[in-house]
Amino acid sequence: MIHITRKEHFNAAHRLFRADWSDERNLQVFGKCSNPNWHGHNYTLYITVKGNANPETGFLMNLKDLSEIINKYIIDKVDHKNLNLEVDFMKNINPSTENIAIAIWNQIEKPISDKGAMLHAVKLEETENNFVEYYGNKEK
Repeated sequence: MIHITRKEHFNAAHRLFRADWSDERNLQVFGKCSNPNWHGHNYTLYITVKGNANPETGFLMNLKDLSEIINKYIIDKVDHKNLNLEVDFMKNINPSTENIAIAIWNQIEKPISDKGAMLHAVKLEETENNFVEYYGNKEK
């Protein structure tokens, strides 16, 4: 089995908060990330797929196809957007880095499998010091 990874970037704004909580409680739990005027990040996204290389091409998956999937299902929808307000697959989801990574997985798992590979990991860097890695819901 081989793993390949594609790296992409996007910029997006968000606010971590629960509408059913007071501003004080949101500030206590989410800190500056609950700013009612939003804040943004320059995200780095790593998508890793796995499988066996095709003996005819030597490819696990054509990286052009992987890039097109990531751009169509993720980057085109999130880049320079407000994750709380403008992104269909984030509707009613508090956009923590953890939740964004899970939502990204859910968007691209099937298109990747349709190309003959298996999604292995979604890694999302929110800052140079903070990132999340998601390996799917193994209980499916």
